Amino acid sequence: MIKQAIIPLAGLGTRLLPLTSVIQKELLPINGKPNLEYIMEECVGAGIKQFIFVVPKSRSSIKKYFFNDNFYKKILKKKKKDKHLKKIFKRLKKYQKMIKFVYQDKPEGTGDAVLKCKKFLKGSHFLMLLADDLIIKKNCSREMISLHRKTKGSVIATKRVERKTVSRWGILGFNNKKNNSFLINEVIEKPKLKEAPSNYAIIGRYILPRKILSVLKNQKRGKGGEIHITDSIRTLIKRGEKFYGNIFKGLYLDSGTLEGYIKSNLKISKLK
Repeated sequence: MIKQAIIPLAGLGTRLLPLTSVIQKELLPINGKPNLEYIMEECVGAGIKQFIFVVPKSRSSIKKYFFNDNFYKKILKKKKKDKHLKKIFKRLKKYQKMIKFVYQDKPEGTGDAVLKCKKFLKGSHFLMLLADDLIIKKNCSREMISLHRKTKGSVIATKRVERKTVSRWGILGFNNKKNNSFLINEVIEKPKLKEAPSNYAIIGRYILPRKILSVLKNQKRGKGGEIHITDSIRTLIKRGEKFYGNIFKGLYLDSGTLEGYIKSNLKISKLK
């Protein structure tokens, strides 16, 4: 059973400047609630029991958001009948029991973020989610865990994109496509149009095997001096590890750009 989720949160959020000059991007509100909580709600709905947040020591806003008991207790003394405030505090107290923090002093890639979580990871597989990528209306993580149970393999969330945009995405090559899944045989980061094996793009949801840690440990740094998780996935596929693409049913929202952030607010505000 997959019960742990890693969420890398050490990114600088440069695509969301100037907002992120004062607020960490994962705490930016979407329809009255931080972006990060939508990711967490998805995980809880999929059966996740523990979150491992990878954060920089220099920024304490996420820790303060979830562990600010004195603030809420002080306010609730004055507003004892405020049901909405009580509900928020209760929700945050629930999350406190589920969160562990791991520190990444500077963003050195998703692979480095996963490697820093080694001492906390249990079981054969774990979930990793990128907080920029919101998927609403359907629980993508639950779909992925269901596919993992059926196949016993690792899983990557994917969606079909326009062919002319493949150079913006990590792209999957595959065979044996059935219904909403396929067996992955290739992973290429931002390929040229002619080199793209398909137009199925990676979206920020991964079920990864614990054995990826040994690959990450010995992996050479890639573009920007970072350790990229896709390089290790490619290595494991070459070694015969089974990775499946899950064509999720929900609506994808990229909240990591100013335009996407505004669109995410509009879309989510219209949900019932």
